[in-house]
Amino acid sequence: MSGTAFAPGSVGNVGPGFDVLGLAVEGIGDRVTVELTSGPSRIESITGRDADLLPRDPSRNAASIAAIAWLRANGREDNVIVSIDKGLALSGGMGGSAASAVAGAYAAALSALCALPSALSIITAALEAESFVAGRHLDNIASSVLGGLTISRSVDPIDAVSVKVAAPWWVALVTPDVRIETKAARAILPDEWPQRMWVQQMANTVALTHAFATGDGELLARSLDDRYAEPLRANLIPHCREVKRAAVLAGAFACGISGSGPTMFAVCNDEPVARAACAAMQNAFDDVRSTAYAGPIANEGARAV
Repeated sequence: MSGTAFAPGSVGNVGPGFDVLGLAVEGIGDRVTVELTSGPSRIESITGRDADLLPRDPSRNAASIAAIAWLRANGREDNVIVSIDKGLALSGGMGGSAASAVAGAYAAALSALCALPSALSIITAALEAESFVAGRHLDNIASSVLGGLTISRSVDPIDAVSVKVAAPWWVALVTPDVRIETKAARAILPDEWPQRMWVQQMANTVALTHAFATGDGELLARSLDDRYAEPLRANLIPHCREVKRAAVLAGAFACGISGSGPTMFAVCNDEPVARAACAAMQNAFDDVRSTAYAGPIANEGARAV
């Protein structure tokens, strides 16, 4: 038996919500097919974006790690033959490893159950893979599984909350030709932080969540303000501050670094503004080549295809 699943890409952190907020984006993501086998696990094929850079060793690939984790957690001894079609860049800041892990676990469940798996079982298996590849955090995984905006309240035990976004907003995503590994981007962040700073960060995160839940674009513009990671990570992305300014001048509510970067994201009122923001952001990257994508917030997460 085999199963195929798609998991959308996502914006991690969503500004101030470090490791807590995730936002799924429709139309861009990873597709994984899993076939059960009694033989050794293997990666059958990898196509799509950055396909040549992804590990072919199933013990090091997020999709196969998650697929096997789901099977073992559910009492299955099968191994897996995995085929991956990547829509997301490696180390691009759009939840590429999380999407592969989510789609891998979901496809394995479809193969074993011939039915839809529980969200918790997929999140749990995907977290095992994400922990190996990028670190033990749920923001991208939760939004890739549940869709929309998600709050990762706890990792141990897993507690992820879905927030219904009240407005049909779009997201502009621009990825410069710069590679930033998540683990390296986390290593530059401080372990301790002044109280006045984390109080403001917490206020921004709560207000930002309320803005999504109520469709308040003005509040979103004031609240999408990261004081913790972005000031340090901005130095890793050429023209980061100019790109943020260009997005807002093009009509976006606000702009920030997606996950650990280098992708920049802007939340926009509608499709025309999102496309204008993409063009302005690419122009602001100046001499740095970039790719752009504009899509609506995904109301649905991982799914069978």
